[in-house]
Amino acid sequence: MEARVKILLVDDNPTIRKLLARSLEKAGDLVIASDGADALMKAIEEKPDLIISDYSMPVMDGRALLGKLREREETKAIPFVFLASQKEIDEQLRMLVEGVEDYFVKPFFVSELSQAARRIVDRLRQEKISQMGAHDGVISGRLSEMNIMDLMQTLEMGRKSCALALTANQGKCVMYFTEGSVTHATLDELVGNEAVYKAVGWTDGRWEIDFTEKSEERSTTQSTQGLMMEGLRLLDEANRDAG
Repeated sequence: MEARVKILLVDDNPTIRKLLARSLEKAGDLVIASDGADALMKAIEEKPDLIISDYSMPVMDGRALLGKLREREETKAIPFVFLASQKEIDEQLRMLVEGVEDYFVKPFFVSELSQAARRIVDRLRQEKISQMGAHDGVISGRLSEMNIMDLMQTLEMGRKSCALALTANQGKCVMYFTEGSVTHATLDELVGNEAVYKAVGWTDGRWEIDFTEKSEERSTTQSTQGLMMEGLRLLDEANRDAG
C-alpha cells in the first residue's frame, strides 16, 4: 500500500486550476474538478484525503459541495481547504468549523497555499501510518515525500511494532521497532546505533513499513529520540567538516 495522499482540487477558473495543480503536483496524487457538481461525483468515486475548493463556482458552490459530502457517511470526514474572498469567509464560511482545515483569502500567493497543503498532507500521511498496525499490512512511500525523522517519530508516538526498511543509493537500512522503540537495526556491515546514525541523513530513496515483520534481536542502546538526535548531530558535524 502506497502512503500517498489523494487531493481533490476544485476550481472553475482553468488558469487558477492549472497554477494550483502545478504547485501541488508533488504534494500528493491530484484529482481535478472544474465545478462543484463535478467535484461531488469525483469525491464519491475517488474518496480523496483532502479537498481544496474554490467557494464561488457555478452550478454548485463550495459550501453546497461540503454540505452534500457531509450527508454521506463515506465522505463526511474529508477535510476541506476553502479559497474565498474575505467577505465570503466572514459572511458565509466562518461558522463552518467541522471538517474545514483552513481558509485562503483571495488573492493569495500560490506558494503559501502550497506550503499549507503540504503541512496538511504530511499530517494526513502520518495519520495513515499511525492507523496501520491495528491489522497486518505493508505501507510504502518516497523519502522525498516523508523523511526518515518523521517516519521514526510517527512510529514512536504510535508505539508501533514493525520493520522500517529504507532503500537508497547508499544501501539498505532496516530498523526494527518494538512498541515505538528502535531495538535492532542493520545497514550492510553496520549494526545497531551506527546503522541508524548512517541512515538518518538520507533524503532520496524509498521506505517501506511492514507491520508483520518483527525481530527478537537487540542491538541498539539508545531511545528512538536519542538515536535521532545523535544521528543529526553526527550529520551536522560531517557537513561542517566537509564545508
